[in-house]
Formats: sequence, C-alpha cells, structure tokens
Amino acid sequence: MGYRKLQRTSSQRKALLRDLTTSLIVNGRIETTEARAKEVRKTTDQMITWGKQGDLHARREAAAFVRDVVADVKEDGDNVKAQTALQKLFDDLAPKFAERNGGYTRMYKTMPRRGDAAQMVILEFVD
Repeated sequence: MGYRKLQRTSSQRKALLRDLTTSLIVNGRIETTEARAKEVRKTTDQMITWGKQGDLHARREAAAFVRDVVADVKEDGDNVKAQTALQKLFDDLAPKFAERNGGYTRMYKTMPRRGDAAQMVILEFVD
C-alpha cells in the first residue's frame, strides 16, 4: 500500500489530511507527528503543483481538497478584503515556488510528545 493509514477510516484520514494541508497553507508551518507530516507533505506538494499550473482545472481540483477558510484579512480604509486559503495558494505560494521543481516543505524534528512519546516535527514551507 502506498500510504499510511494513520489508524483511521478512509473518511477520517481524508478529513485529517485536508485539515492539516489547509492549516499549512494558511499558517505556513504546523507542528504534528512525523507520520502525519510525511503524508501531509505529499498532499501539500500536489496542491503547490496545481497552484503552479494555474488553469481552471487545477484550481477546481485544489478547491475540491482545500478547506474554504479565511487565510488573511486586509483592511484598506473602509475596504476589507478577505483572502481564502485557495486564493493564498494560487496568488502567493505558487509564484513563490515557480522556479522550484518540488521539495516545497521541510521537516524539523522536535522533542517527543509527552504522554505517548510520539515523535513530533515542525513542517514548514522552504524560503
């Protein structure tokens, strides 16, 4: 099998990966377990690749996976503009990685989690 089950049913696993991928896009870095981070890395790389393609089909594929959450709010006088995670992916992240052919994220190992000693990592985008 080509992926980790993460001790969840398929619907729970898909929801977990969607949430973690969206959080990574919105915040730029997340702290999670090593097994989850390795799976999120795959989905995030796919989202960035779709963002670099930039056509309508790629946008719809990414929109089907990324959660519809507000990533950033900008105020300009009386105008308030909210940027969603999908807009941030296509407008900010994709141009940033235009010259890069993969490897958009990096992992830093941290201390094991207290309680079950699971190996924790920080997953973030490269600069």
